[in-house]
Amino acid sequence: MYSLKEKQRAVELFHKHHRSASQVVRELGYPSTTMLMHWAADYQEGQMSDQRRSTEFKKEVVEAFISRQGTIQEVADKYSVSRMTLYRWRDELLREGLLDIPPDSTDPKGQASLMENARLRKQNEEQALQIDILEQVVSLLKKEKGIDELRLKNREKALIIDALRTKYSLARLLAKLQISKSSYFYQHKALMKKEKYEDIRPLMIGIFHQNYQSYGYRRMKRELEAQGTRLSEKVVLRLMGEEHLHVLVRRRRPYSSYAGELTPAPPNLIARDFDADRPNQKWLTDISEFRIPAGRIYLSPLIDCYDGRLVSWKIGQSPNAEMVTDMLTDGVSALHEGEYPRVHSDRGIQYRWPAWIDKMSEFSLVRSMSKKGCTADNAKAESLFGHLKTEFFYNHDWSKTTLDGFEEALNTYLNWYNTKRRKNSLGGKNLNEHRRCAL
Repeated sequence: MYSLKEKQRAVELFHKHHRSASQVVRELGYPSTTMLMHWAADYQEGQMSDQRRSTEFKKEVVEAFISRQGTIQEVADKYSVSRMTLYRWRDELLREGLLDIPPDSTDPKGQASLMENARLRKQNEEQALQIDILEQVVSLLKKEKGIDELRLKNREKALIIDALRTKYSLARLLAKLQISKSSYFYQHKALMKKEKYEDIRPLMIGIFHQNYQSYGYRRMKRELEAQGTRLSEKVVLRLMGEEHLHVLVRRRRPYSSYAGELTPAPPNLIARDFDADRPNQKWLTDISEFRIPAGRIYLSPLIDCYDGRLVSWKIGQSPNAEMVTDMLTDGVSALHEGEYPRVHSDRGIQYRWPAWIDKMSEFSLVRSMSKKGCTADNAKAESLFGHLKTEFFYNHDWSKTTLDGFEEALNTYLNWYNTKRRKNSLGGKNLNEHRRCAL
């Protein structure tokens, strides 16, 4: 970049005219002060004889420099060397162990040498670097304490280097973690790229919470496909695990409305055959209880065996005969001419009551009942309550909810269940989609 003549002119101005490096740079307009000091050192060593470059001469100069026989500049002028050369020779002799340094009178203990101070400083710096790396291994990579950082993958080493580059030089970090510069920059570039599923993760979180935190990976996959995103089940399962989208399941003892044999029980016409060829062929009903701090709420639904749709439902604060007969009346209003479904229930008192029996006769419906204490005879209704409580009830805090507020929330869930909830048994379709396809 600079010719030999330019270098000589700068060095002569620096030595012969006793200018400082900054003065020379300002006067000539080149080079930098650091480069000028390197030129001056190279020029002096080139001009020295073999005797002046010998270890004995260096030792003499450095001892004069350390013992402070005059100022540093006076020592440099006396031996015709630069101040930078004095420091360089001192460090060189210290590393080689060729210099006996008297105790520093300014040291309070009067014992520490420059070599010992340098060694301790370097040791402390290495320990600090080691501690910082281990802290990043634990906090950034979530590894166990005591792991050997040299056994980390290159991608993990690159993450640690990126985290510490503002505190340590890149060369020092590369040497400490034993990773080549090219490997580091390859991993650094890969880390800077946009994550493949970055846009899908918030979409999955939204779907999970909008659907009562009830979707596992299969139904999540179906919902993503409905929104135009196709992923394999394994990818959906992995992403849900990474985002901690777990369906929580808790069980409670079910409510029982059995109060003894009040009237003769009809036969079990369903006989655990919950399949139906068409809508409004077989209906199931039961009552479920919800206990919240504000009180108790009861749900009585009519379930169509064809696809599990809720034909009608009633919610009340007492599981009385009026609630179930009103539910039956609403359900019958949706029937077409010539449709007379079988209505199956357990042996609860509400279905042995004269009001229920009269309503069934009025609408020409056929009664069917489970055996005493046999929940499997009404398994599909029990399954509905299990899904409902797992998805809607158990995983929420109802401590500040009033009875009216809970009824409203339950109605909202049941409408969602009837229109939007995807069912694996229906090929991942919701009830509306399934009926449209069937028709």
